[in-house]
Amino acid sequence: MSETRKLAAILCSDVVGYSRLAGADEDRILARLRALRSDLIDPTIAVHHGRIVKRTGDGSIVEFRSVVDAVRCAIEVQNAMVERNAGVPEDRRILFRIGVHLGDVVEESDGDLMGDGVNIAARLEGVAAPGAICLSEDAYRQVKGRLDLAVTDLGPTALKNIAEPVRAYSLQVGMPAVARPATQAAPPEPKKRSRLAPFVAGIIALAVLVGGTWYFLVANHRTPVEASNSTAAHLSIVVLPFANLSNDPAQDYFADGVTENLTTDLSRVRDSFVIARNTAFTYKGKNVVAKEIGKELGVRYMLEGSVQRDQGRVRVNAMLIDTQTGGHLWADRFEEDVTDLFKLQDRIVAQLANALRYELVDAEAHRAQRSQNPDAVDLAMRGAALISSFATTTKEQVALASPFFEKALQLDPDNSQALAGKSSILFWEWLHDRKPGLDYAAEIVAVADRAIAQDNGNQFAYSNKGFALEISGRAADGLTAVDAGLRVNPNSAVLLATRGSILTYLRRFDAALESIDSAMRLSPRDPGMSQWFNYRADAEIGLEKYAPALADAKAAIEGGWRLFYPYLNVAVCEAELGNADAAKSALDEARRLNPALTIKWLTEHKPILDHTFDALRKTGLPEQ
Repeated sequence: MSETRKLAAILCSDVVGYSRLAGADEDRILARLRALRSDLIDPTIAVHHGRIVKRTGDGSIVEFRSVVDAVRCAIEVQNAMVERNAGVPEDRRILFRIGVHLGDVVEESDGDLMGDGVNIAARLEGVAAPGAICLSEDAYRQVKGRLDLAVTDLGPTALKNIAEPVRAYSLQVGMPAVARPATQAAPPEPKKRSRLAPFVAGIIALAVLVGGTWYFLVANHRTPVEASNSTAAHLSIVVLPFANLSNDPAQDYFADGVTENLTTDLSRVRDSFVIARNTAFTYKGKNVVAKEIGKELGVRYMLEGSVQRDQGRVRVNAMLIDTQTGGHLWADRFEEDVTDLFKLQDRIVAQLANALRYELVDAEAHRAQRSQNPDAVDLAMRGAALISSFATTTKEQVALASPFFEKALQLDPDNSQALAGKSSILFWEWLHDRKPGLDYAAEIVAVADRAIAQDNGNQFAYSNKGFALEISGRAADGLTAVDAGLRVNPNSAVLLATRGSILTYLRRFDAALESIDSAMRLSPRDPGMSQWFNYRADAEIGLEKYAPALADAKAAIEGGWRLFYPYLNVAVCEAELGNADAAKSALDEARRLNPALTIKWLTEHKPILDHTFDALRKTGLPEQ
């Protein structure tokens, strides 16, 4: 059996007193554990890019490539359990112990993990207090500089069947980690002007197509604009994920679709500032306080509500809240046939706009008049719910999502969301699994244009079209396409980030940074944030600001981007800053992630104009 050694962050967990709980009422405890896994534990692991290695009865062994991911996952689960146990008799509460360690592991051919890295994490879980998180010294060293953690140093701790004591730290639950803003390092003055142009690594980072609950708030990095409720714009708002009251978890995608469409429509209100849906969705399923939301996101208003779908009818409750006072400004209930879904959404938006004394863009006022096949709308939503951020989308996810879009288009060839989804599938294939004889750029543009013709506010269609034109060497046309989308939806974080990537290709580096920072401000918890940090690094390299570019490229990696592109930027920056060993290490990791990587490969696969590759050549990247 083949095996591979690697470094990994391992999280082990189990239920405190499981035998006692099961002995009292086994059926009830098993049902509660299944529910916790389906609606809390597994989604949280997925959000933080973890892989469940195995279930151990009442516990789990989970692998993460980032210790920050592992610790954030543990914090979120334990804090959620505090809320869920509130009001539950003490003898019936489900409490988890969690251990986290960073160490060497052996991966078997079937994906199972073995070795001291796993054993130490399991033993740390055993010494953790109920409801607490126990970190090894190796794990704590990786996160202590990135998070403000309330911890207790347990000192060298003897662990069963582990030869040497391991220094351990207990993380206090109920005191969430807070991202610590890093001081920006001033870039050194270049000794000579480099001929190295930026790597447009972000061009293949496809904008998020309905990311569900995926998010990662990058730690230890600057926020482009600090949110402040006191300076919130008059019409600044966040639409929180509408709750699904249909007693059917499978209908979550429908509630999510309603939420997203409301967010999109509100973005078209004149002079509005609307937090992007990807950041808003990080609050899904959580108890929120209006004033805290206002301070964190810098918005004056918060819209929340619920959706209940019952066969052919859908009922929506919506409530507008002033985040400065916590007062309810407006509330209403809407009920329509599912065939009139768009009419229902427009009614909510129109009344909300009226309550805020603003009106919708005239072109969108008649959106409800369009006739769409309700089954096609449903299928398109299902497909969209399966697609995650480009950096983490897998071949399996593409295979599952694609039939939904195709079936939707069979029912309604003009369904805009299904067309945008199809263009996203084509984009993924173009970059990862090309079929011979297909002109992908032309096909993506054609499908995206069809989507835009049906809905001129479809931000994902504009983004796909812009990136396709950029990659195929028509960056100016790509910029024109994205700007057309921004004229309709000026608050689209996806389009602003896409625009920044294209501007970097056009060597308009300062304008690129401004556009990317605007995207980050609109969606500060976006799952695409790791990609956007790398867009910043591209532009900063163009300006020869290697120190901040290095920080941004590293933030992209820490944020969960598993492709090789940010490692190239790290290699370039380290080389330009005179750190040859660090540059070589980063290049080695890039080549591990893409064994085909050479100067020739970059020339053929990246739209990089007349870039030179001196830094990479010096670092060791071969020509062919």
